[in-house]
Amino acid sequence: MTRKGPRAGIAVEVAASMADIERQDWDAIANPPGRPFDPFLSYDFLASLEASGSIAPDTGWQPQHLLLRDAGGRLAGAMPLYLKGHSLGEFVFDHGWADAYERHGLPYYPKLLSAVPVTPVPGRRLIVAEGPEAAGREEILASAAVTLTRDRWQASSLHVTFLTAPECARLVALGFLKRTGHQFHWLNDGFSSFEDFLDTLASRKRKALRRERRDALAAGIEIEWLTGRDITEAHWDVFFEFYMDTGSRKWGSPYLNRQFFSLIGEAMADRCLLVMARRSGRYIAGALNMIGGEALYGRYWGCLEQHPFLHFEICYYQAIDFAIAHRLARVEAGAGGEHKLVRGYMPVETTSAHWIADPRFRKAIENYLVAERAHVAHESEALESFAPFRKGERS
Repeated sequence: MTRKGPRAGIAVEVAASMADIERQDWDAIANPPGRPFDPFLSYDFLASLEASGSIAPDTGWQPQHLLLRDAGGRLAGAMPLYLKGHSLGEFVFDHGWADAYERHGLPYYPKLLSAVPVTPVPGRRLIVAEGPEAAGREEILASAAVTLTRDRWQASSLHVTFLTAPECARLVALGFLKRTGHQFHWLNDGFSSFEDFLDTLASRKRKALRRERRDALAAGIEIEWLTGRDITEAHWDVFFEFYMDTGSRKWGSPYLNRQFFSLIGEAMADRCLLVMARRSGRYIAGALNMIGGEALYGRYWGCLEQHPFLHFEICYYQAIDFAIAHRLARVEAGAGGEHKLVRGYMPVETTSAHWIADPRFRKAIENYLVAERAHVAHESEALESFAPFRKGERS
């Protein structure tokens, strides 16, 4: 589909796959020079999801990526967009909304979703080239997404999840509904070592973390950091075994297949960090992190042996060590998990924006979200009271 947008010289297109988009064109606006690198918005990450078949129409994800081209045919804006036949892999849960539609004899699916699939990491969703026309082009993208939802697919709704706060505010001004949640992020206050970070904790918490780290490795476990050329297909084989074990128990059906990990290993090795635990010469556990321009992003973890506190060591403490060593501003450890709080990961608000076609359901969902936002704000405030830091040290 190609149509003239509301701004002169701008054309709106829909790409049925990342393969229909030039890699250099996408990355020029998704990760331009001077902006902290976002590995999840990179062409290689999104294309690997699709090329592996992990994200495809037969898994309930039909790509409908929106593109803006200027008068010269150059890519001026993009929005990762998918037609969804379910709500799996989103981490912003709307199953109750789908149930309400079904009780009233109305279809909730298909719906459209702008997100990085199976990746609850905040980032840009209205991706435009920087400059004085950026705000106008964001509005064109949002309007085009609504038109696609309403006119082409006659879908129930459009959801933009884990977007930035400024983007959310702009979408709310266009009639979207705001939803909030929270994650737990560790913030680097210029620490020179893990001990430097521990010095900011209350005495009892500091001792507890030291004990956890000691006990996690008590069975003769050794930790390795692997990135770049050090990661081999053999490493991906064993890590995929970890991933399948955790995914099968946690989600019932893991989202990603084995080929996906080979593809990102080939295209993004320098952005991948495997934290692997070895005992008696055999890998027994590991975690995959993605390295961004200013953050380390914890993604997947799994193990073949159970050892006290090993999960915390591999996923949280080793991530802190890496962030300090590489002067990264924060560690984003993924969705959920109040247990992260006592380990120095603080609650951070996340946002999503929702356009609901049916005015009756829109009003009901709007009322629900008002109450939910108040609950999330109260919960975040309560969680902060359990922070492990010394009084007055951090907030």
